[in-house]
Amino acid sequence: MKWNRKRLFSVACVIMCNGFLAGSLGNMYFCTVRTTKQIVEPFKKVKKMKKLILMLLMAVCCLMTANAQKTVVSQKNQKVYDMAEQMPEYPGGMPAMMEFLMHNMKYPKDAEKQKVEGKVMVQFVVETDGRVSDVKVAKEVFPSLDAEAIRVVQAMPKWTPGKDKGKLVRVKYNLPITFRLK
Repeated sequence: MKWNRKRLFSVACVIMCNGFLAGSLGNMYFCTVRTTKQIVEPFKKVKKMKKLILMLLMAVCCLMTANAQKTVVSQKNQKVYDMAEQMPEYPGGMPAMMEFLMHNMKYPKDAEKQKVEGKVMVQFVVETDGRVSDVKVAKEVFPSLDAEAIRVVQAMPKWTPGKDKGKLVRVKYNLPITFRLK
């Protein structure tokens, strides 16, 4: 490439000599000369790479979302067992569940004011991943007591899922929750 005076002054140059910016064009053979095109070109490539990476990330997110939706739909289509060879278990067993209920249950003010007591039967499904779903009241006592029983069951951590013939299965579970004033 030939460098004439017009080209040198019309093209923006970065001249580096031994790490310092050179003020003169002297000692040209020690200097690295870069044109504007040489400076801007790598940035265009970086910009294209950013767009490509962003598009790939969006595609991965879409695929993961679609896969998660398929999992939820397939779990909903699975049979719900009333009994399984190995029933679901709360982590830590029944004593840990009773402790969880005692620490997290709040007696509703209106039920306390009216001195309402009773046993709410809550029915739910323990999914194959241990989540609690489809929580509903099987035996009602009082609206606010029923709502509190549902709230506490929905707040439970993941259970150990039930098994039937060596496979994880969805199992229906009935839990009596007793509300008693002191």
